[in-house]
Amino acid sequence: MHPVLVYTASRIGLFVVTLGVLYLVGLQNPLILLAAAFVISGIASYVLLSRQRDAVSARLSDRIDRPKPQDD
Repeated sequence: MHPVLVYTASRIGLFVVTLGVLYLVGLQNPLILLAAAFVISGIASYVLLSRQRDAVSARLSDRIDRPKPQDD
């Protein structure tokens, strides 16, 4: 599967899980709930998704370094 899709799906999944856990813990205010879930999932993804982030980076780097075909 495409590394960008895997990384994006993982980030969204981590955010949703964090949101659910914080809601179950008792955080009811929607603004605080979303902000806390955003921050916590961002920190967790930095630690947990490093392999996927490296794969995305390698894929993009290969794509950028590839020579463009010459149009005549």
